[in-house]
Order: sequence, then C-alpha cells, then structure tokens
Amino acid sequence: MTPDEHRAAVIDWWAQRDERLRDPNGWLTLVGLHWLSPGENTFGADASNAIVLTGRDVPAHAGSLWLSDGEVVLQPGGERLVPDTAGEPTVIEIGSLHMYVIRRGDRMGLRVRDHASPAIAAFRGMDHFPFDPGWRVAARLLPAEPDARLEIIDVTGDIGAEATPGAVEFERDGRTWRIDALPGDSDASRLWLVFGDATNGDSTYGGGRFVYSEPVADDGSVVIDFNLAYNPPCVFSPYATCPLPPPQNRLPLRIEAGERDFHA
Repeated sequence: MTPDEHRAAVIDWWAQRDERLRDPNGWLTLVGLHWLSPGENTFGADASNAIVLTGRDVPAHAGSLWLSDGEVVLQPGGERLVPDTAGEPTVIEIGSLHMYVIRRGDRMGLRVRDHASPAIAAFRGMDHFPFDPGWRVAARLLPAEPDARLEIIDVTGDIGAEATPGAVEFERDGRTWRIDALPGDSDASRLWLVFGDATNGDSTYGGGRFVYSEPVADDGSVVIDFNLAYNPPCVFSPYATCPLPPPQNRLPLRIEAGERDFHA
C-alpha cells in the first residue's frame, strides 16, 4: 500500500464510520436502557409505568414485558422476545421508538432507540487526530494457550470471560508494547483490541478505545492501524454497555491517532 493509498483508505473509513453513526440504528439514537424485574414490567408514556418511554406517538400505556426463567414475553400478544445474545433480536416498534431485549450476564433489559432522535441531525462527524502513517504498526501475535479466557468488565460492572487468541506486541518509542486481544471475526483472522492509552481523559475518551487489526498472517505477523481507532458506544449514549480495557491493556503511551473524544 502506497502512502497515498493508505491516506485515502483511512479517510474513506472515517467517512463510512460517520455514516454508520447517522444510521437510524446507530449509537446516536440510543435513548434508554431499562433493566427488567422478575414478573410484569409495564411500559408507555405515562409516569405510572415501570418503564416510562419518551418519544413521538408513544401511547400512555403500551403494554408490558413479563420476565420469568430468563425469558421475556410481550403482552398483549404473548410473543416471546428473542434477546440480542440469541441472534437477531425481536424489535418492538412504538411511534418513533424501536426497542429490543438485551441480556448482560444474569440481567435482562430493554434497549430503546429513537429514530427521530435530534442527535442525528446535530451530528457533524467525528473529530480525529491528523492522519499519521507512522501509526500503522507491524505487530506479532503471541498465541494464547488453548481455551484461554480474557476477563472483561463493562461499564455496568458486569464481569465476563471471553475467549482470547493471544496478545499482540509492537515496538514504539524504543519500547515493546503488548495488548491482549479478542477475536475480531468468527474465524479470528482479525483481532479486536480494547485498549487504553495516555491520551484517555484529555483528548480521547477516558474509557479507552477500540481498533481492529488487519488479518493475521500464517507466521503470526499482523498490522494494526491506530488511525482507525474508534470510540466505544458509551461515548455517544449513557445507555450503552461497553467493555472496558483490562488493566494490562492500559498503556502509558500516547497513541495520538484515530478518533478523539466526542461531545454531543
């Protein structure tokens, strides 16, 4: 890849990222997350509901969600709702709102998106560090032991253990840096890095950022382009459930590449 091709590819990726955020199902439309209690959870615009919804054309009393034995049933109608962890979730449409059930650990909640959210119209695109070809770094994958797991805590405090293909190492400023990786796709040909760095809290989001690697070569070599580092969903909405970088993935290194912090 020539320098001009690299720059063009990064700028195109940035543009596609902005378009994904403007999508009606993008993170800018996320306006609610309501954890469900066992039994009946009524929902609607009226303040007497267990789940109070705000949106265009939402009735005062729209229905209820019944949680029992790890399943959620919509009433009226009796439809069992598929959560996000079991494939394509069942979507409930009420006025401008699109809602579905999520499962996080032992908890189940109702995630609410407003397709008429003013955040979409107000969005002017992400801010980035200047493109820097030096932040497309050559790294190597250090394979993990079979069945190795990486402990991940999300912003709600839930703790999970995810399969890890290993850690990546790269050189920068005369030092070797290491980030434990998660699978980036179904066959782990790419890696997903949840990382923090010394820019967090001033020019980038305090909860870290994400980046995908390029495909891993047979010899374990892999390229990571930090120009493509991006913000987690929690930057755009307090109702997202984002993984946080594990302590070993918080680097005392300023990675001045990729997306800066976002302020609505």
